[in-house]
Amino acid sequence: MIPEEIVRSPSWYESSARNRIAGVLDADTFHEILGPAERVMSPHLELFDLPPAFDDGVIVGRGQLDGKPVAIIAQEGQFMGGTFAEVSGAKIVGLLRAVTAAAGTPDGVSAVLLLLDTGGVRLQEANAGELAVSETVRALLGVRAAGIPVVALVGGRAGAFGGGGIVTACCSHVVISEQGRISVTGPEVIETNKGAEEFDSRDRALVWRVTGGRSRVLLGGADSYVKGDVASFRAAAARSRNAAPPFTLETMAAEQERLEKRLSSYGDCRDTPEIWARAGLADPASVPDIDDDAFLALLSEREIKHDAR
Repeated sequence: MIPEEIVRSPSWYESSARNRIAGVLDADTFHEILGPAERVMSPHLELFDLPPAFDDGVIVGRGQLDGKPVAIIAQEGQFMGGTFAEVSGAKIVGLLRAVTAAAGTPDGVSAVLLLLDTGGVRLQEANAGELAVSETVRALLGVRAAGIPVVALVGGRAGAFGGGGIVTACCSHVVISEQGRISVTGPEVIETNKGAEEFDSRDRALVWRVTGGRSRVLLGGADSYVKGDVASFRAAAARSRNAAPPFTLETMAAEQERLEKRLSSYGDCRDTPEIWARAGLADPASVPDIDDDAFLALLSEREIKHDAR
């Protein structure tokens, strides 16, 4: 049953991390671990005269989705860009390790839902943040090796950049909306290192063409495309929890083969309309402009499926 508070389908992009959790899970089933009342905050931000958050911008806990137990992690993109840091990273890694330890027991969960909304590593805690990303990847793969799918939901203001892009690629299934963006290197970083001639970070149309949800699902960087409301993300999370591929060497080999084919087919393209034209889309220039219903119909017609992860 869909929680009553999301009947009006609020925007995922506009919602806070806590509201996204409330909308995805069954009503009144969420139990938070290390919530704001525990006051587990970053010990470093005070040195930079920056205000901390009582949850350090990450919410972790357990709940139910369609009556089945799940673990859930949500980054708050409006606090420090949802960045990975010492405390926030420890909360993520701790929950993932607990899920792996409980696999196959009465305390086990059917899936992990990862609500990514991050610009990557927190610069004020860069070393700890880099470690947090690497430990998150290791813990996440441990969850998958235990037979538990990890479903990423991407559609927030910060997207999934830097370490968040790496973590996304490690998940069993990635759900994205038009507003979602995924990339290891952010637009501003590319521009800083290569110049605006290479990539103009102020060109929003360019940014979304390259890193946005439609490009990612067409290229296989995401597995499911949804409209940008909370109810659609909830429905996709429930579906993909049961559709994730097994974490085996065969799955990894299939994914490697898919990526090699993608590079061979499109590696010399300068912009996504070139890719869509080469892929055979009838009107590649229209992809960013059509509405969600038309884009979902396009995906259905082309039978876009990227099951290898």
